[in-house]
Amino acid sequence: MTSSIEYQGNLRTVCIHLQSNNQIITDAPTDNHGKGEAFSPTDLVATALGTCMVTVMGIKANSIGIELEGTTAMVNKVMASNPRRIAKVEITITFPQNKWDDATKNALEKTALHCPVAKSLHPDLEQVVEFEFNHH
Repeated sequence: MTSSIEYQGNLRTVCIHLQSNNQIITDAPTDNHGKGEAFSPTDLVATALGTCMVTVMGIKANSIGIELEGTTAMVNKVMASNPRRIAKVEITITFPQNKWDDATKNALEKTALHCPVAKSLHPDLEQVVEFEFNHH
């Protein structure tokens, strides 16, 4: 088992990660009858894509001897209707330094774009990913 989910009423759930006992609360978004006081289920899907990309890049970075600490990902979810669904997820991944050669940058980008969440989402869901290698 991965998790347990309990409906709390008022369109809120409490989700427990069974291995660690960490929890996440979800709320329906304000544009769909909810309070919007926590991640919505679709927010979690979009956020999962960003966290998966950063995580697998971290694994790749460890394997090639570079550090990604301080790397950030900003996630924007775009909804569509009829049926209500996530139409697009836009992610900007920003690296705190730019001291790598093009081969290293390309390896990180390819790793991110082929993460398990990216490969699990429906092909109609547009994934727009921008990589920013900053100069410091």
